[in-house]
Amino acid sequence: MTLKKLTHVTESGKANMVDVTEKPDQVRTARATGHIRLSAATLELIRENGLKKGDVLTVAEIAGIQGGKRTCDLIPLCHPLAITKLEVRATPDETGVTLTSLAHCTGPTGIEMEALTAVSVALLTIYDMCKAVDKGMVIEEIRLLEKTKM
Repeated sequence: MTLKKLTHVTESGKANMVDVTEKPDQVRTARATGHIRLSAATLELIRENGLKKGDVLTVAEIAGIQGGKRTCDLIPLCHPLAITKLEVRATPDETGVTLTSLAHCTGPTGIEMEALTAVSVALLTIYDMCKAVDKGMVIEEIRLLEKTKM
């Protein structure tokens, strides 16, 4: 298998923000997901909205949106994008909470980092809100599900 050249590194090995000046604007979308494993007791507290810090799922969704919007401030070589849609959903399941994100923009470069950052920040928010009651939480399986451009 032939590896592609890394785009964020110069020939001499220095960090490089890719020049997208000549790339055409395209409608771009990305979906990402991640999971946080929680104890049954913590999951029950979340479902009952019984944690002192408040509504964990709603706060996590809003935090994920905020985090996705700030991706270029967090990841050094990411371009600032004109995001047209950023949705984050937190869904309790048998072992914890699954987070999903959907991000849209129109521009010369992709939006997958924003989708991944949104999921990551939402998961970290759940961790922060539940850390007093659950010392065994595990954030896992953060991954890109899909990216498209038209």
